[in-house]
Amino acid sequence: MLKDLVALTKPRIIRLNAIAAFGGYWVASKWNIDGWTFLWMLLGSALTMASACVFNNFLDRDFDKKMARTRDRALPQGRMQPQSVLIYAIILGIAGLAVLFGLVNALTGWLGLLGIFVYVVIYTMWLKRNSTWSTSVGGISGAMPPVIGYCAVTGEIDAGAWILFALLFLWQPAHFWSLAIRRVEEYRAAGFPLLPVVKGILRTKKQMLPYILLLFPASILMYTYGYVGIYFLILSLALALIWLVHTLQGFRAKDDDRWAKVNFIISINYLMIVFVVMILDTTHA
Repeated sequence: MLKDLVALTKPRIIRLNAIAAFGGYWVASKWNIDGWTFLWMLLGSALTMASACVFNNFLDRDFDKKMARTRDRALPQGRMQPQSVLIYAIILGIAGLAVLFGLVNALTGWLGLLGIFVYVVIYTMWLKRNSTWSTSVGGISGAMPPVIGYCAVTGEIDAGAWILFALLFLWQPAHFWSLAIRRVEEYRAAGFPLLPVVKGILRTKKQMLPYILLLFPASILMYTYGYVGIYFLILSLALALIWLVHTLQGFRAKDDDRWAKVNFIISINYLMIVFVVMILDTTHA
């Protein structure tokens, strides 16, 4: 039971986004940390992310039965009842928003609410079932954590918040499409109109390129606005270049599954390393 409750929150997603929220807070604070605000921000953002993920599991339970990757989850297997999972999602969301609104600031609360709304209503309930744009638009919710972390300090949305948003927003489509290419037949069978299902793998590879390319100016802006130092700039550009080169190699790949698996791994490591280096190389006040 406990294992299923944890799994419903998609811990890997929460872990990656917690690192991003950590990075956003650190960039804004410039090493001048308010311990309690920092902890409440992490808790509130984690709970809101968990709520959105549990809602996603609840709404996708029938589709999850059709995919090998998801059919062993608690709801498709009948280990938990849909009503219980829905109540769980609501409780997590209320708790997370209460922490953000009450113990951090109102702006972070509204950002958390926006993230839940986009992920649950716009992405899961609407676009994921009807449009190839689901991945791109859904990226709005995934880009909220670093902005929440940043605004927990500043209380306003300025250039730093927008650049952090851009970094995570641009990262997501290419990252997810690598997974979608590997699971394209499963998504097709489940009835999800993802880009590789509707437009094909070649078109998906082409569409990954502009997102990865735009990571370069986003990293440069982080440096030119003085949020991070030269080490972040060099490493983030180098990692983006590695990702770009490997994505270009995909046009000659004979084994799309193998190529997509490596590309997916590169994307995860890109995000983790970039935000860790961002934290370490944040400019001091």
